[in-house]
Amino acid sequence: MLAAAAAAAPAGAAPVPDAAAAGAALAARRAATAGLGFRACPAVEELPDPVRCATLSVPLDYARPDGPQISLTVSRVAAGRAGGAARQGALVHNPGGPGASGMYFPLLAEAPAWRRIAAAYDLIGYAPRGVGRSAPLSCQDPAARAGGPTQVPAHPSAADKERRRAAARAYARGCAERAGAALPHYTTLNNARDLHVLRAALGERRLTFAGASYGTYLGSVYAALYPGHVRRMVLDSAVNPAPDRVWYRNNLDQAPGFERRWHDFRAWAARHHAAYGLGSTPAAVQASYERVREAVARTPAGGSIGTGELHAAYLETAYRDEVWPERAAALAAFLRGDSEPLAGQAAPDPAAASEAENATAVYTAVLCNDADWPEDWQTWDRDHTGLARTAPFETWSNAFLNLPCASWPVRARQRPVAVGGAVAVGGSPAARLPRTLIVAAERDAATPYAGALELQRRLGAEAALVTEKGSGSHGVFGGRNDCVDRHVERYLLTGDTAGWRVTCAPHPEPAPVSLDDRAARARGAVLPPVV
Repeated sequence: MLAAAAAAAPAGAAPVPDAAAAGAALAARRAATAGLGFRACPAVEELPDPVRCATLSVPLDYARPDGPQISLTVSRVAAGRAGGAARQGALVHNPGGPGASGMYFPLLAEAPAWRRIAAAYDLIGYAPRGVGRSAPLSCQDPAARAGGPTQVPAHPSAADKERRRAAARAYARGCAERAGAALPHYTTLNNARDLHVLRAALGERRLTFAGASYGTYLGSVYAALYPGHVRRMVLDSAVNPAPDRVWYRNNLDQAPGFERRWHDFRAWAARHHAAYGLGSTPAAVQASYERVREAVARTPAGGSIGTGELHAAYLETAYRDEVWPERAAALAAFLRGDSEPLAGQAAPDPAAASEAENATAVYTAVLCNDADWPEDWQTWDRDHTGLARTAPFETWSNAFLNLPCASWPVRARQRPVAVGGAVAVGGSPAARLPRTLIVAAERDAATPYAGALELQRRLGAEAALVTEKGSGSHGVFGGRNDCVDRHVERYLLTGDTAGWRVTCAPHPEPAPVSLDDRAARARGAVLPPVV
Protein backbone atom coordinates (compact mmCIF):
# COMPACT_ATOMS: atom_id res chain seq x y z
CA MET A 1 0.00 0.00 0.00
CA LEU A 2 1.31 3.48 -0.81
CA ALA A 3 0.20 5.03 2.48
CA ALA A 4 1.67 2.15 4.44
CA ALA A 5 4.94 2.33 2.52
CA ALA A 6 5.18 6.05 3.17
CA ALA A 7 4.37 5.66 6.84
CA ALA A 8 7.01 2.99 7.21
CA ALA A 9 9.70 5.07 5.51
CA PRO A 10 11.97 6.88 7.96
CA ALA A 11 11.10 10.55 8.10
CA GLY A 12 14.30 11.73 9.73
CA ALA A 13 17.76 12.25 8.39
CA ALA A 14 19.49 9.29 6.84
CA PRO A 15 22.23 7.90 9.02
CA VAL A 16 25.39 8.62 7.06
CA PRO A 17 27.69 5.65 7.66
CA ASP A 18 30.79 6.77 9.55
CA ALA A 19 32.99 4.67 7.30
CA ALA A 20 31.59 6.28 4.13
CA ALA A 21 31.85 9.79 5.61
CA ALA A 22 35.43 9.15 6.66
CA GLY A 23 36.18 7.65 3.25
CA ALA A 24 34.84 10.72 1.49
CA ALA A 25 36.94 12.99 3.70
CA LEU A 26 40.04 10.93 2.95
CA ALA A 27 39.34 10.91 -0.79
CA ALA A 28 38.85 14.70 -0.74
CA ARG A 29 42.18 15.24 1.04
CA ARG A 30 43.97 13.06 -1.48
CA ALA A 31 42.27 14.84 -4.40
CA ALA A 32 43.25 18.24 -3.02
CA THR A 33 46.88 17.11 -3.00
CA ALA A 34 46.78 15.49 -6.45
CA GLY A 35 44.70 18.14 -8.22
CA LEU A 36 43.47 17.70 -11.78
CA GLY A 37 45.78 17.57 -14.79
CA PHE A 38 43.72 19.30 -17.48
CA ARG A 39 44.83 18.74 -21.06
CA ALA A 40 43.35 18.62 -24.56
CA CYS A 41 40.15 16.60 -24.56
CA PRO A 42 40.09 13.13 -26.13
CA ALA A 43 38.45 13.06 -29.56
CA VAL A 44 35.63 10.90 -28.20
CA GLU A 45 34.42 13.81 -26.06
CA GLU A 46 33.91 16.01 -29.15
CA LEU A 47 34.87 19.12 -27.17
CA PRO A 48 36.90 21.71 -29.09
CA ASP A 49 39.47 24.18 -27.81
CA PRO A 50 39.58 25.97 -25.43
CA VAL A 51 37.85 23.22 -23.44
CA ARG A 52 40.26 21.07 -21.46
CA CYS A 53 39.58 17.67 -19.91
CA ALA A 54 40.80 15.63 -16.95
CA THR A 55 39.88 12.52 -15.00
CA LEU A 56 39.14 12.28 -11.30
CA SER A 57 39.64 9.09 -9.33
CA VAL A 58 37.02 8.35 -6.64
CA PRO A 59 36.24 5.24 -4.59
CA LEU A 60 33.50 3.01 -5.94
CA ASP A 61 32.51 2.41 -2.29
CA TYR A 62 33.33 5.25 0.08
CA ALA A 63 33.24 2.86 3.01
CA ARG A 64 36.33 1.28 1.37
CA PRO A 65 38.36 4.29 0.20
CA ASP A 66 41.37 2.13 -0.61
CA GLY A 67 39.26 -0.39 -2.52
CA PRO A 68 38.30 -0.29 -6.21
CA GLN A 69 38.47 3.18 -7.79
CA ILE A 70 36.51 4.61 -10.71
CA SER A 71 37.38 7.55 -12.95
CA LEU A 72 35.05 10.47 -13.60
CA THR A 73 35.56 12.66 -16.66
CA VAL A 74 35.78 16.41 -16.07
CA SER A 75 35.81 19.37 -18.49
CA ARG A 76 36.82 23.01 -18.01
CA VAL A 77 37.02 26.38 -19.66
CA ALA A 78 39.11 28.79 -17.61
CA ALA A 79 37.59 32.09 -16.53
CA GLY A 80 37.77 34.51 -19.44
CA ARG A 81 38.43 37.56 -17.25
CA ALA A 82 36.69 39.70 -19.89
CA GLY A 83 36.30 43.34 -18.96
CA GLY A 84 38.82 42.93 -16.18
CA ALA A 85 36.55 40.61 -14.17
CA ALA A 86 38.14 39.17 -11.06
CA ARG A 87 38.28 35.38 -10.99
CA GLN A 88 35.89 33.96 -8.39
CA GLY A 89 36.83 30.29 -8.66
CA ALA A 90 35.21 27.27 -10.27
CA LEU A 91 31.49 26.87 -11.04
CA VAL A 92 30.47 23.20 -11.22
CA HIS A 93 27.32 22.27 -13.14
CA ASN A 94 25.07 19.21 -13.04
CA PRO A 95 22.32 19.11 -15.71
CA GLY A 96 20.12 16.52 -14.02
CA GLY A 97 18.62 13.22 -15.06
CA PRO A 98 20.02 11.43 -13.17
CA GLY A 99 21.84 10.13 -16.21
CA ALA A 100 22.78 13.34 -18.01
CA SER A 101 26.38 14.32 -18.72
CA GLY A 102 27.53 17.86 -18.06
CA MET A 103 30.72 17.56 -20.10
CA TYR A 104 29.34 20.06 -22.63
CA PHE A 105 28.85 22.78 -20.01
CA PRO A 106 32.05 24.76 -20.70
CA LEU A 107 30.85 25.31 -24.28
CA LEU A 108 28.24 27.71 -22.85
CA ALA A 109 30.94 30.23 -21.98
CA GLU A 110 30.14 32.21 -25.14
CA ALA A 111 26.35 32.06 -24.74
CA PRO A 112 24.92 35.49 -23.86
CA ALA A 113 23.33 34.32 -20.60
CA TRP A 114 26.63 32.89 -19.39
CA ARG A 115 29.16 35.38 -20.77
CA ARG A 116 29.63 37.58 -17.68
CA ILE A 117 29.57 34.52 -15.40
CA ALA A 118 32.21 32.82 -17.57
CA ALA A 119 34.40 35.91 -17.26
CA ALA A 120 34.57 35.37 -13.50
CA TYR A 121 34.40 31.59 -13.14
CA ASP A 122 36.06 28.53 -14.58
CA LEU A 123 33.11 26.62 -16.03
CA ILE A 124 33.37 22.99 -14.88
CA GLY A 125 31.37 20.17 -16.40
CA TYR A 126 31.59 16.52 -15.53
CA ALA A 127 29.97 13.16 -16.18
CA PRO A 128 28.66 11.71 -12.89
CA ARG A 129 29.44 8.11 -11.98
CA GLY A 130 27.86 5.72 -14.43
CA VAL A 131 27.41 8.36 -17.16
CA GLY A 132 29.30 8.54 -20.44
CA ARG A 133 32.89 7.49 -19.84
CA SER A 134 32.66 7.76 -16.04
CA ALA A 135 32.52 4.05 -15.14
CA PRO A 136 29.57 3.67 -17.57
CA LEU A 137 26.55 1.70 -16.45
CA SER A 138 24.48 -0.41 -18.82
CA CYS A 139 21.40 -2.56 -18.27
CA GLN A 140 20.71 -3.92 -21.75
CA ASP A 141 22.12 -4.07 -25.25
CA PRO A 142 21.63 -0.59 -26.75
CA ALA A 143 20.55 -2.24 -30.00
CA ALA A 144 17.46 -3.49 -28.17
CA ARG A 145 16.26 0.13 -27.81
CA ALA A 146 17.44 1.51 -31.11
CA GLY A 147 14.75 0.29 -33.45
CA GLY A 148 11.15 1.19 -34.04
CA PRO A 149 8.29 1.11 -34.31
CA THR A 150 6.76 0.34 -30.93
CA GLN A 151 3.02 0.24 -30.44
CA VAL A 152 1.91 1.34 -26.97
CA PRO A 153 -1.78 1.39 -26.04
CA ALA A 154 -3.11 4.64 -24.60
CA HIS A 155 -5.08 2.66 -22.01
CA PRO A 156 -3.15 -0.53 -21.15
CA SER A 157 -5.15 -3.69 -20.60
CA ALA A 158 -4.39 -6.26 -17.92
CA ALA A 159 -2.43 -8.25 -20.49
CA ASP A 160 -0.46 -5.15 -21.53
CA LYS A 161 0.42 -4.50 -17.90
CA GLU A 162 1.61 -8.06 -17.39
CA ARG A 163 3.90 -7.75 -20.40
CA ARG A 164 5.35 -4.52 -19.04
CA ARG A 165 5.83 -6.06 -15.60
CA ALA A 166 7.79 -8.91 -17.16
CA ALA A 167 9.89 -6.46 -19.17
CA ALA A 168 10.62 -4.43 -16.01
CA ARG A 169 11.77 -7.52 -14.14
CA ALA A 170 14.01 -8.49 -17.05
CA TYR A 171 15.47 -4.98 -17.17
CA ALA A 172 16.27 -5.05 -13.44
CA ARG A 173 17.97 -8.43 -13.88
CA GLY A 174 19.98 -6.99 -16.76
CA CYS A 175 21.22 -4.15 -14.54
CA ALA A 176 22.38 -6.68 -11.93
CA GLU A 177 24.05 -8.93 -14.48
CA ARG A 178 25.91 -6.13 -16.25
CA ALA A 179 26.90 -4.06 -13.21
CA GLY A 180 27.57 -6.87 -10.76
CA ALA A 181 28.79 -5.81 -7.33
CA ALA A 182 29.00 -2.14 -8.43
CA LEU A 183 25.22 -1.73 -8.80
CA PRO A 184 24.44 -0.60 -5.20
CA HIS A 185 26.99 2.21 -5.43
CA TYR A 186 25.10 4.35 -7.96
CA THR A 187 23.30 6.63 -5.51
CA THR A 188 22.68 10.29 -4.82
CA LEU A 189 24.72 10.00 -1.61
CA ASN A 190 27.72 8.79 -3.60
CA ASN A 191 27.13 11.46 -6.24
CA ALA A 192 27.30 14.06 -3.46
CA ARG A 193 30.51 12.52 -2.11
CA ASP A 194 31.95 12.56 -5.64
CA LEU A 195 31.07 16.26 -5.84
CA HIS A 196 32.91 16.82 -2.55
CA VAL A 197 36.02 15.14 -3.97
CA LEU A 198 35.74 17.12 -7.22
CA ARG A 199 35.53 20.38 -5.24
CA ALA A 200 38.74 19.48 -3.43
CA ALA A 201 40.53 18.43 -6.62
CA LEU A 202 39.66 21.81 -8.16
CA GLY A 203 41.40 23.50 -5.25
CA GLU A 204 38.18 25.08 -3.97
CA ARG A 205 37.61 25.32 -0.22
CA ARG A 206 33.91 25.92 -0.83
CA LEU A 207 31.74 24.78 -3.74
CA THR A 208 29.98 27.08 -6.19
CA PHE A 209 27.37 24.92 -7.92
CA ALA A 210 24.55 25.18 -10.44
CA GLY A 211 22.19 22.22 -10.73
CA ALA A 212 19.08 21.69 -12.82
CA SER A 213 16.24 19.23 -12.19
CA TYR A 214 17.80 16.19 -10.47
CA GLY A 215 20.86 18.42 -10.07
CA THR A 216 18.86 20.42 -7.52
CA TYR A 217 18.36 17.32 -5.41
CA LEU A 218 22.05 16.46 -5.70
CA GLY A 219 22.96 20.01 -4.67
CA SER A 220 20.49 19.91 -1.79
CA VAL A 221 21.92 16.64 -0.47
CA TYR A 222 25.43 18.06 -0.79
CA ALA A 223 24.31 21.10 1.19
CA ALA A 224 22.89 18.83 3.91
CA LEU A 225 26.10 16.81 4.14
CA TYR A 226 28.66 19.59 3.65
CA PRO A 227 27.06 22.97 4.47
CA GLY A 228 30.41 24.41 5.53
CA HIS A 229 31.79 23.67 2.06
CA VAL A 230 29.04 25.55 0.17
CA ARG A 231 29.82 28.99 -1.26
CA ARG A 232 26.92 29.62 -3.65
CA MET A 233 24.25 27.36 -5.16
CA VAL A 234 21.77 27.90 -7.97
CA LEU A 235 19.03 25.25 -7.92
CA ASP A 236 16.98 25.41 -11.14
CA SER A 237 13.67 23.51 -11.46
CA ALA A 238 13.65 22.02 -8.01
CA VAL A 239 12.92 18.43 -7.09
CA ASN A 240 10.80 18.12 -3.95
CA PRO A 241 13.39 16.83 -1.43
CA ALA A 242 10.96 15.68 1.28
CA PRO A 243 12.15 12.18 2.27
CA ASP A 244 8.66 10.68 1.97
CA ARG A 245 8.44 11.84 -1.68
CA VAL A 246 11.80 10.39 -2.82
CA TRP A 247 11.19 8.88 -5.35
CA TYR A 248 7.87 7.07 -5.81
CA ARG A 249 5.62 9.93 -4.76
CA ASN A 250 7.64 12.51 -6.69
CA ASN A 251 6.92 10.53 -9.82
CA LEU A 252 3.23 10.36 -9.02
CA ASP A 253 3.25 14.13 -8.54
CA GLN A 254 4.40 14.66 -12.13
CA ALA A 255 1.27 13.34 -13.84
CA PRO A 256 -1.06 16.33 -13.22
CA GLY A 257 1.70 18.70 -14.31
CA PHE A 258 2.23 16.86 -17.58
CA GLU A 259 -1.50 16.99 -18.19
CA ARG A 260 -1.49 20.77 -17.67
CA ARG A 261 1.44 21.23 -20.01
CA TRP A 262 -0.15 19.01 -22.68
CA HIS A 263 -3.18 21.30 -22.40
CA ASP A 264 -0.89 24.34 -22.71
CA PHE A 265 0.48 23.02 -26.00
CA ARG A 266 -2.97 22.20 -27.36
CA ALA A 267 -4.32 25.61 -26.32
CA TRP A 268 -1.38 27.29 -28.08
CA ALA A 269 -1.95 25.24 -31.24
CA ALA A 270 -5.65 26.12 -31.10
CA ARG A 271 -4.82 29.83 -30.90
CA HIS A 272 -2.83 29.32 -34.08
CA HIS A 273 -5.44 27.30 -35.92
CA ALA A 274 -4.99 29.58 -38.93
CA ALA A 275 -1.37 28.42 -39.23
CA TYR A 276 -1.82 24.72 -38.49
CA GLY A 277 -5.44 23.77 -39.05
CA LEU A 278 -5.43 21.42 -36.08
CA GLY A 279 -8.59 22.85 -34.53
CA SER A 280 -9.64 26.04 -32.80
CA THR A 281 -10.03 24.49 -29.32
CA PRO A 282 -7.75 22.28 -27.20
CA ALA A 283 -10.27 19.46 -27.59
CA ALA A 284 -10.15 19.77 -31.38
CA VAL A 285 -6.34 19.69 -31.33
CA GLN A 286 -6.55 16.55 -29.17
CA ALA A 287 -8.82 14.99 -31.80
CA SER A 288 -6.23 15.80 -34.48
CA TYR A 289 -3.52 14.16 -32.40
CA GLU A 290 -5.70 11.09 -31.91
CA ARG A 291 -6.21 10.80 -35.67
CA VAL A 292 -2.44 10.76 -36.13
CA ARG A 293 -2.08 8.24 -33.31
CA GLU A 294 -4.64 5.90 -34.86
CA ALA A 295 -2.92 6.21 -38.24
CA VAL A 296 0.58 5.29 -36.98
CA ALA A 297 -0.93 2.43 -34.98
CA ARG A 298 -2.12 0.99 -38.30
CA THR A 299 0.87 1.98 -40.46
CA PRO A 300 4.02 3.29 -38.79
CA ALA A 301 5.13 6.65 -40.18
CA GLY A 302 8.34 6.34 -42.14
CA GLY A 303 8.39 2.69 -41.17
CA SER A 304 9.71 3.50 -37.68
CA ILE A 305 7.17 5.74 -35.92
CA GLY A 306 4.55 3.87 -33.95
CA THR A 307 2.46 5.10 -31.07
CA GLY A 308 5.39 4.73 -28.66
CA GLU A 309 7.67 6.98 -30.70
CA LEU A 310 4.83 9.45 -31.30
CA HIS A 311 4.09 9.72 -27.59
CA ALA A 312 7.76 10.16 -26.69
CA ALA A 313 8.10 13.00 -29.18
CA TYR A 314 5.04 14.82 -27.87
CA LEU A 315 6.01 14.36 -24.22
CA GLU A 316 8.78 16.82 -25.07
CA THR A 317 6.14 19.56 -25.46
CA ALA A 318 5.83 19.49 -21.67
CA TYR A 319 9.53 20.09 -21.13
CA ARG A 320 10.09 23.06 -23.41
CA ASP A 321 7.74 25.15 -25.45
CA GLU A 322 10.43 25.88 -28.05
CA VAL A 323 9.44 22.63 -29.76
CA TRP A 324 5.74 23.56 -30.02
CA PRO A 325 5.95 25.02 -33.54
CA GLU A 326 7.72 22.03 -35.05
CA ARG A 327 5.52 19.51 -33.25
CA ALA A 328 2.33 21.28 -34.38
CA ALA A 329 3.69 21.56 -37.91
CA ALA A 330 4.48 17.82 -37.95
CA LEU A 331 0.90 16.94 -36.98
CA ALA A 332 -0.49 19.30 -39.61
CA ALA A 333 1.78 17.92 -42.32
CA PHE A 334 0.88 14.33 -41.45
CA LEU A 335 -2.82 15.06 -41.68
CA ARG A 336 -2.19 16.56 -45.12
CA GLY A 337 -0.46 13.36 -46.22
CA ASP A 338 3.19 14.24 -45.55
CA SER A 339 4.69 12.00 -42.85
CA GLU A 340 8.30 13.14 -43.33
CA PRO A 341 8.34 15.94 -40.68
CA LEU A 342 6.90 13.59 -38.06
CA ALA A 343 9.36 10.84 -38.96
CA GLY A 344 12.22 13.32 -38.77
CA GLN A 345 11.24 14.49 -35.29
CA ALA A 346 10.19 11.21 -33.69
CA ALA A 347 12.43 8.55 -35.25
CA PRO A 348 14.93 6.94 -32.86
CA ASP A 349 18.51 7.92 -33.66
CA PRO A 350 20.63 4.75 -33.91
CA ALA A 351 23.77 6.85 -33.34
CA ALA A 352 22.40 7.94 -29.96
CA ALA A 353 21.21 4.50 -28.86
CA SER A 354 24.16 3.84 -26.54
CA GLU A 355 23.86 7.27 -24.92
CA ALA A 356 20.13 6.85 -24.41
CA GLU A 357 20.54 3.36 -22.94
CA ASN A 358 23.25 4.59 -20.59
CA ALA A 359 21.14 7.56 -19.44
CA THR A 360 18.18 5.31 -18.68
CA ALA A 361 20.38 2.80 -16.84
CA VAL A 362 21.84 5.49 -14.56
CA TYR A 363 18.42 7.08 -14.02
CA THR A 364 16.99 3.73 -12.99
CA ALA A 365 19.87 2.70 -10.75
CA VAL A 366 20.04 5.96 -8.82
CA LEU A 367 16.29 6.22 -8.27
CA CYS A 368 15.91 2.57 -7.32
CA ASN A 369 18.92 2.62 -4.98
CA ASP A 370 18.03 5.91 -3.31
CA ALA A 371 14.91 4.86 -1.46
CA ASP A 372 12.36 2.12 -0.89
CA TRP A 373 9.73 1.58 -3.59
CA PRO A 374 6.47 -0.37 -3.37
CA GLU A 375 7.10 -3.99 -4.32
CA ASP A 376 3.50 -5.10 -4.75
CA TRP A 377 1.95 -4.52 -8.16
CA GLN A 378 -1.43 -3.77 -6.61
CA THR A 379 -0.08 -0.49 -5.21
CA TRP A 380 1.36 0.60 -8.55
CA ASP A 381 -1.77 -0.42 -10.44
CA ARG A 382 -4.14 1.29 -8.02
CA ASP A 383 -2.18 4.53 -7.83
CA HIS A 384 -1.58 4.88 -11.56
CA THR A 385 -5.06 3.77 -12.58
CA GLY A 386 -6.46 6.49 -10.34
CA LEU A 387 -4.10 9.11 -11.76
CA ALA A 388 -4.82 8.11 -15.36
CA ARG A 389 -8.51 8.95 -14.95
CA THR A 390 -7.68 12.67 -14.89
CA ALA A 391 -4.08 12.79 -16.13
CA PRO A 392 -3.64 10.09 -18.78
CA PHE A 393 -0.99 11.77 -20.94
CA GLU A 394 2.13 10.79 -18.99
CA THR A 395 0.91 8.46 -16.23
CA TRP A 396 1.47 4.99 -17.63
CA SER A 397 4.64 5.73 -19.59
CA ASN A 398 6.21 7.07 -16.39
CA ALA A 399 4.96 4.12 -14.36
CA PHE A 400 6.53 1.61 -16.74
CA LEU A 401 9.79 3.59 -16.88
CA ASN A 402 10.13 3.32 -13.10
CA LEU A 403 8.68 -0.16 -12.66
CA PRO A 404 12.09 -1.94 -12.47
CA CYS A 405 12.33 -0.42 -8.97
CA ALA A 406 9.54 -2.77 -7.82
CA SER A 407 11.83 -5.77 -8.35
CA TRP A 408 15.20 -4.09 -7.93
CA PRO A 409 17.87 -6.65 -6.97
CA VAL A 410 19.61 -4.37 -4.43
CA ARG A 411 18.07 -5.10 -1.05
CA ALA A 412 19.87 -2.50 1.11
CA ARG A 413 18.40 0.72 -0.22
CA GLN A 414 19.53 4.14 0.94
CA ARG A 415 17.44 6.22 3.32
CA PRO A 416 16.81 9.69 1.85
CA VAL A 417 18.72 12.51 3.51
CA ALA A 418 16.56 15.06 5.31
CA VAL A 419 17.53 18.13 3.31
CA GLY A 420 17.65 21.11 5.64
CA GLY A 421 18.05 18.78 8.60
CA ALA A 422 21.63 19.74 9.52
CA VAL A 423 23.17 16.32 8.98
CA ALA A 424 26.44 15.94 10.86
CA VAL A 425 29.27 14.40 8.86
CA GLY A 426 32.18 12.62 10.46
CA GLY A 427 31.06 13.49 13.98
CA SER A 428 31.37 17.26 13.53
CA PRO A 429 28.37 19.58 13.88
CA ALA A 430 26.90 20.93 10.67
CA ALA A 431 27.84 24.48 9.72
CA ARG A 432 25.31 27.11 8.70
CA LEU A 433 24.36 27.02 5.03
CA PRO A 434 25.01 30.31 3.20
CA ARG A 435 22.55 32.07 0.92
CA THR A 436 21.24 29.93 -1.94
CA LEU A 437 19.07 30.72 -4.97
CA ILE A 438 16.19 28.57 -6.26
CA VAL A 439 14.57 29.28 -9.63
CA ALA A 440 11.37 27.61 -10.80
CA ALA A 441 8.63 27.84 -13.41
CA GLU A 442 5.13 27.91 -12.02
CA ARG A 443 3.73 25.30 -14.46
CA ASP A 444 6.77 22.99 -14.66
CA ALA A 445 5.61 19.39 -15.11
CA ALA A 446 8.79 17.39 -14.48
CA THR A 447 9.52 19.19 -11.19
CA PRO A 448 6.21 20.64 -9.98
CA TYR A 449 6.33 24.06 -8.36
CA ALA A 450 5.40 22.68 -4.94
CA GLY A 451 8.88 21.16 -4.85
CA ALA A 452 10.50 24.60 -5.09
CA LEU A 453 8.39 25.85 -2.18
CA GLU A 454 9.29 22.80 -0.10
CA LEU A 455 12.99 23.15 -0.92
CA GLN A 456 12.95 26.81 0.07
CA ARG A 457 11.20 25.96 3.34
CA ARG A 458 13.81 23.33 4.14
CA LEU A 459 16.84 25.44 3.23
CA GLY A 460 15.62 28.25 5.45
CA ALA A 461 15.54 32.02 5.50
CA GLU A 462 18.71 32.42 3.44
CA ALA A 463 17.18 30.58 0.46
CA ALA A 464 15.70 32.95 -2.14
CA LEU A 465 13.18 31.87 -4.78
CA VAL A 466 12.74 33.38 -8.24
CA THR A 467 9.52 32.24 -9.91
CA GLU A 468 8.72 32.49 -13.61
CA LYS A 469 4.97 33.07 -13.43
CA GLY A 470 2.59 31.33 -15.80
CA SER A 471 5.29 29.37 -17.62
CA GLY A 472 6.18 25.70 -17.62
CA SER A 473 9.38 25.08 -19.57
CA HIS A 474 11.72 22.86 -17.59
CA GLY A 475 15.04 24.53 -16.86
CA VAL A 476 14.43 28.25 -16.40
CA PHE A 477 17.89 29.81 -16.44
CA GLY A 478 20.20 30.10 -19.43
CA GLY A 479 18.71 32.20 -22.21
CA ARG A 480 14.98 31.63 -21.98
CA ASN A 481 13.95 34.47 -19.64
CA ASP A 482 16.03 37.65 -19.33
CA CYS A 483 14.55 38.53 -15.93
CA VAL A 484 15.49 35.16 -14.44
CA ASP A 485 18.93 35.34 -16.05
CA ARG A 486 19.61 38.73 -14.44
CA HIS A 487 18.74 37.37 -10.99
CA VAL A 488 21.00 34.34 -11.40
CA GLU A 489 23.88 36.39 -12.81
CA ARG A 490 23.61 38.90 -9.95
CA TYR A 491 23.67 36.13 -7.36
CA LEU A 492 26.64 34.27 -8.86
CA LEU A 493 28.67 37.45 -9.34
CA THR A 494 27.84 39.21 -6.06
CA GLY A 495 26.16 36.71 -3.75
CA ASP A 496 23.15 39.01 -3.49
CA THR A 497 19.51 38.20 -4.16
CA ALA A 498 16.65 40.63 -4.81
CA GLY A 499 14.43 39.27 -2.05
CA TRP A 500 13.11 36.17 -0.39
CA ARG A 501 10.54 35.58 -3.14
CA VAL A 502 10.50 37.49 -6.41
CA THR A 503 8.67 36.86 -9.66
CA CYS A 504 9.40 37.25 -13.35
CA ALA A 505 6.88 37.49 -16.15
CA PRO A 506 6.77 34.44 -18.43
CA HIS A 507 9.09 34.31 -21.40
CA PRO A 508 7.32 34.94 -24.74
CA GLU A 509 5.48 32.04 -26.30
CA PRO A 510 7.00 30.76 -29.53
CA ALA A 511 5.72 32.14 -32.79
CA PRO A 512 3.80 29.71 -35.01
CA VAL A 513 5.60 27.85 -37.80
CA SER A 514 9.00 29.55 -37.53
CA LEU A 515 11.42 28.87 -34.69
CA ASP A 516 13.55 31.49 -33.00
CA ASP A 517 17.29 31.09 -32.64
CA ARG A 518 17.11 29.55 -29.19
CA ALA A 519 14.73 26.85 -30.36
CA ALA A 520 16.91 26.13 -33.37
CA ARG A 521 19.90 25.62 -31.10
CA ALA A 522 17.85 23.33 -28.87
CA ARG A 523 16.89 20.97 -31.68
CA GLY A 524 18.46 17.57 -31.45
CA ALA A 525 19.35 17.93 -27.78
CA VAL A 526 19.36 14.61 -25.98
CA LEU A 527 16.84 14.73 -23.15
CA PRO A 528 17.60 12.17 -20.48
CA PRO A 529 14.75 10.91 -18.35
CA VAL A 530 13.98 13.73 -15.96
CA VAL A 531 12.46 13.44 -12.52
